[in-house]
Amino acid sequence: MEEIKWSDVNEIAIQLTDTHEDVDPQWVRFTDLHRWVCELPGFADDPEASSERILEAIQMAWIEEAR
Repeated sequence: MEEIKWSDVNEIAIQLTDTHEDVDPQWVRFTDLHRWVCELPGFADDPEASSERILEAIQMAWIEEAR
């Protein structure tokens, strides 16, 4: 399994869709989103390296993936 970084927005969205299939990503708080990304298997980036912009991009990609 390859390591996942914050910049792997689409891969993160795919994994979140699979991991949290009962969640509507539109209503996820960034604090929960941050924690869930850090808990993904293969996530190997600095948890402090995220930003609101990155979390927003992940959330948008997740919304698209969940459609």
